[in-house]
Amino acid sequence: MSSQKHRIDFASAIALVALLAIALPLLLDPFRLNLIGKYLALAFVAIGIVLTWGYGGILSLGQGVFFGVGGYLMAMFLKLEASAPELPDFMVWSSVETLPLWWTPFRSLGWTLLGILVLPAVIAYLFSYAIFRRRVSGVYFAIVTLSLALTLTVVVVGQQGYTGGANGITGFRTLLGKDILSDESLRTLYFVEVAVLSVAMFLSLALVRTRFGKVLIAIRDREDRVRFSGYDTAHMKAFVFACGAVLASVGGAFFTLQVGLISPSVIGVVASVEMVIYAAVGGRLSIPGAVVGALLIGFLKSYLSETFPEVWLYFLGTVFILVVWAMPNGLAGLKDQWMSVRRSPRSAG
Repeated sequence: MSSQKHRIDFASAIALVALLAIALPLLLDPFRLNLIGKYLALAFVAIGIVLTWGYGGILSLGQGVFFGVGGYLMAMFLKLEASAPELPDFMVWSSVETLPLWWTPFRSLGWTLLGILVLPAVIAYLFSYAIFRRRVSGVYFAIVTLSLALTLTVVVVGQQGYTGGANGITGFRTLLGKDILSDESLRTLYFVEVAVLSVAMFLSLALVRTRFGKVLIAIRDREDRVRFSGYDTAHMKAFVFACGAVLASVGGAFFTLQVGLISPSVIGVVASVEMVIYAAVGGRLSIPGAVVGALLIGFLKSYLSETFPEVWLYFLGTVFILVVWAMPNGLAGLKDQWMSVRRSPRSAG
């Protein structure tokens, strides 16, 4: 049955890539395609949550932290390019006289991309390994990550001269000298994002089929037995948590490029809980389902926040409650149930 599920997920991923890469660009105008690109940036986080929560049993309410790391690193590069050779405008307004040393590497796109991939992985691994070694898990780990998101939000807002404060980092238009806000550039960026997302989906599907993936599921179900079998469960959980952090960081970098800004609102508690909802709605055991969940909730969030600005947060909360209560495996679970019914032999008249 597990092998059958993997085949279904793989086929679903191929169909989803065809929809994103072929159908939507033909059907949507540049503005709508840019919105889809924004939702796909959040889909990276949802895939990571499926790996950590769905397969590893590690519920994190602070994935916005790593999303923000990727987003801010990309914004730093874009801001330095836009303001060169002067200091970024928000530093001037805050009376900062010289560029901080830790900003300097992000004058290079290569160092920026390396930082987007390596920095969240190192932070996530060291942070989570120290906690998992003490056998802290479940709701306690979720609370710790929630506290991390709250703390980082306060730090980013408080360091106006170095992070842009509550307004974030804005005011950039170019990437390597090319206008990133033109319709042609946004279309190219969309296809690049779909390509990277496709790689992330298929690598994640391959990961859960490996021996590591099977041990990870065993850790989720009975960690004590896996530990008694000789596995370093803290290391394995920290590794998958780091994978989720890297995916979130990549999503944050694409979000900055698609939206044209980054602010503390994407690293806070509300944003982090929303990211969990994406995976829950799509199906916390389905990697393609996570992408569908991000697209669906992203669209509903945009529509409802414009149409009913005062109630859309209540809607998201209601959706999360209903999914946990009535659809614990999300939309992917409903699909699996439907296919199971179709395969079952019909009872005689």
